[in-house]
Amino acid sequence: MTARLLSFRLPDWPALAAGVVLAGAAVAAPLAAQTYTYARSMNNDLNLCAPGAKGPAVRVTINGLKSGDGNLFVRAYPARASDWLESKRYVMRVDARPQKGSMTVCVPLPATGDFAIAVQHDANGNRKTDVSTDGAGMSNNPGIKKILGLVPRPPSVDKVRFRAGEGITRMTINMQYL
Repeated sequence: MTARLLSFRLPDWPALAAGVVLAGAAVAAPLAAQTYTYARSMNNDLNLCAPGAKGPAVRVTINGLKSGDGNLFVRAYPARASDWLESKRYVMRVDARPQKGSMTVCVPLPATGDFAIAVQHDANGNRKTDVSTDGAGMSNNPGIKKILGLVPRPPSVDKVRFRAGEGITRMTINMQYL
């Protein structure tokens, strides 16, 4: 087989990184170059995490919800510091009605790979973060520290990173209220 020398302009480089076939061999996109559609959202659909579902998706059991009031937001982020907890940089947000105690949420993912999940219980339903009443939880259940005893400081993406495979990944997240 002979390789062909292709010419391309600089704007064509992203197409190469996305997996263009070059001289008979596929060039895979490196993890750091993987692009996502951000700020997608949906309501909780447990059928997407049911037995036999293909995925990739994460079936999250959330423990320790103080009430069934307000809203519950479960956001999946690419496990990159540049995306973690940044506004509209999640790849999926699942909205659900909270249930006091424990509940399960299914979070579909765009691909296999490394992700991080943040759960927010907007207890008063105002769609804002109220540190004194709202609860939070994250993949791997790291503690949420306070800066000067007042403002919560989130953990680094390295502490919440997990690997999602092709099927359904299961995890438990414990809510924390400050």
